[in-house]
Amino acid sequence: MTQEEIDLHIEEARELMEHAIEHLKHELATLRAGKASARMLDGIMVEYYGVPTPLQQVSNVTAPDGKTITIQPWEKHMLAVIEKAIFEANLGLTPVNNGEMIIINVPPLTEERRRELVKKAKAYGEETKIAIRNARHKAMDFIKKAVKDGYPEDMGKRMEEQVQDLTNQYVKKVDELLKAKEADIMTI
Repeated sequence: MTQEEIDLHIEEARELMEHAIEHLKHELATLRAGKASARMLDGIMVEYYGVPTPLQQVSNVTAPDGKTITIQPWEKHMLAVIEKAIFEANLGLTPVNNGEMIIINVPPLTEERRRELVKKAKAYGEETKIAIRNARHKAMDFIKKAVKDGYPEDMGKRMEEQVQDLTNQYVKKVDELLKAKEADIMTI
């Protein structure tokens, strides 16, 4: 096996780790931290002419202030469909349909709910760390196989150290993201 093949596998592991971090950022953005945010509704799908469609593709979703989210659908007949989808998403939010738009008043979080959200954030973080470790495992296995097939052992050790350093960097990023989100959630 060549150095280029090993470098390619290490780069692939880095890309998988980066993808895991991006996924974590997306998941953390959907957790509400007491302030209203249009991103809180990112995962909601609505039935649009028989096709499940992201809410943002059938309406304008905004957070005009820290306590309110407004949803202005492109087509009026979507009001009831959007309202139903928000109820079914079970986000603990109550949409109010005024005939023109949907308004959601975001209630302040209770201490108990904040702790639940921190637990959820930590669970997302653990899933991300598992994905990062899986990417490391895949690269390490390839390096070990290369050493078995005649690649110099000292070079293999250096490559393994490089993969471990990369893993440590990404795990640190996960910890930093979680710490920031926890502080955001627990801030009243």
